[in-house]
Amino acid sequence: MNRFQFVADHQCRYDVKRLCTLLGIARSSFYCWCGTAAARAACRAADVKLVARIRAVHRAWDGTCGVPRITAELRENGEVVNHKRVARVMKTTGPAGLRLRRRHRTTIPGPAAAKVPDLIGCDFTADQTNIQHVGDITYLPLDGPVGASPVLSFTAITGPSTAAGPSPTPAARPASPGP
Repeated sequence: MNRFQFVADHQCRYDVKRLCTLLGIARSSFYCWCGTAAARAACRAADVKLVARIRAVHRAWDGTCGVPRITAELRENGEVVNHKRVARVMKTTGPAGLRLRRRHRTTIPGPAAAKVPDLIGCDFTADQTNIQHVGDITYLPLDGPVGASPVLSFTAITGPSTAAGPSPTPAARPASPGP
């Protein structure tokens, strides 16, 4: 509930000055709010009419258009409307456009790239030191000119690992960005 509406609802039982003081609002703001009640009602009535036109355009496009397309269609029909108002009305009344998510490819293999075989079969345990080396190379962006060498990090499991005991702590060290 709006604080001004609360004061308006209770001004017959309590003094407006006291209510405004308790709610932390200025009396002049309350009286200004009371003076603009007719304009707010007219705006709400215009929004109700706009909702009907928005739903008609939304249905005409099979529910796939969003705020930009609906705004453009309303303007083509002679309606003077702002995209922010269309967005606000659509957010409060429900019709929403279709959101297509783009799939971002982060790695694009070369056309002649050979598939790397899985030599350890996803078995990351080792009975002896320096038997299996598992790595993850991560490119970290740097602040600097384009073409600067990326920083690489390599994590290797070098100690024995058993199911009963704790796993070894991986050693992380930066590697030089070689070929």
